[in-house]
Amino acid sequence: MSYYFAKKVDFTFEETIEKITENLKEVGFGILTEIDVKATMKKKLDVDFRQYKILGACNPQFAYKALTAEDKIGVLLPCNVIVQETQDQKVEVAIMNPMEAMSVVKNESLGRIAGEVNIMLESALSKL
Repeated sequence: MSYYFAKKVDFTFEETIEKITENLKEVGFGILTEIDVKATMKKKLDVDFRQYKILGACNPQFAYKALTAEDKIGVLLPCNVIVQETQDQKVEVAIMNPMEAMSVVKNESLGRIAGEVNIMLESALSKL
C-alpha cells in the first residue's frame, strides 16, 4: 500500500486547488493551512520551483477522535494534500493515505479511525 493516492487532472493549477478544497469540504474537511512551496523556495533559497502547494486538511470530529485515542498523533495531523505541476505540465493532486500514516502507531482504534478518514479522502479525490 502506498503512503499516498494521487490523480492527474485537466484543470489549471488554481482551478484544481478550488475544486479539491470544495470536494474536501463536501466530505467534512476544511483547510487549516496552505503552504506555497514555490514562493517559499524563491524567498528562502532564491530558486525557481514548479507550482506546488501543500494544503493541511482537517476534519475536527476525526481529529478529536484521533487525539483522544493517541495523544501524540498530532505529529501526523493534519491530512496533507498536495497540488503540484508535474514535469509533463499536468496538474496532480496527491493525498496522504491515513491508513499508511497511522500504521506506524500500533493502536487498533486509531486504525479504525484512519479507515473512515481514508474513505472520505479518496471520495474527495475521485470527484475531481
